[in-house]
Amino acid sequence: MSNADRACVVLPTYQERENLPRIVPSVLDAAAELDVLVVDDSSPDGTGALADELAARDRRVRVLHRPRKQGLGRAYLAGFDVALREGYGRILEMDADFSHDPAALPALLAASRDADLVLGSRYVPGGRTADWGLGRRLLSRGGSLYARAILGIPVRDLTGGFKCFRREVLERIDLPTVRTTGYAFQIELTYRAVRRGFRVVEVPINFADRRVGQSKMSRAIVLEALWKVWAIRFRHGR
Repeated sequence: MSNADRACVVLPTYQERENLPRIVPSVLDAAAELDVLVVDDSSPDGTGALADELAARDRRVRVLHRPRKQGLGRAYLAGFDVALREGYGRILEMDADFSHDPAALPALLAASRDADLVLGSRYVPGGRTADWGLGRRLLSRGGSLYARAILGIPVRDLTGGFKCFRREVLERIDLPTVRTTGYAFQIELTYRAVRRGFRVVEVPINFADRRVGQSKMSRAIVLEALWKVWAIRFRHGR
């Protein structure tokens, strides 16, 4: 059976045992055309085994086990490779901790009928960040403005990780050469898509703090992404 008319949500996990049993059904319920690929980096809390149990009960769920934690960017690239090989027409990425609301998935899918890359955006009209303090708001919004200015592209939310790609985008942006991770990874993928002439649109989302567990975001991760913006510009801006 061809997956060209279906969409695959790549869901990286590390220590997400408490969130996984809720996020996977929520994603599947959001749209009948969605499947889920859990990419687990050998979570010591048993997330991978739990993902296998979910997959055994539902054919729309698949699991990719990786031998060790190698970073969010590496996890997404591994998941993209599987989804592309399985023939999916659209491939999405999102967090497993409910900071990205599965209820927004139909809006991303609808926008992808006319756009090549759809970004779930906190910084377009209608988008917002819930339960964030002033410092975190300034750091996140300032980081996106900074990257936007350096790279010279009109995307408002460059550091977000809630995206829907048409398969042609991932096939054309030379994924094996992507070396960044974290926020810089998100910036680089969007920048490469824009540079190759793909149509990128942003749809508003409400970004919330994770429901269970500890956030993996730190100031150091954001600051690292900011200096890597220059490397992205010089490497791919010609």
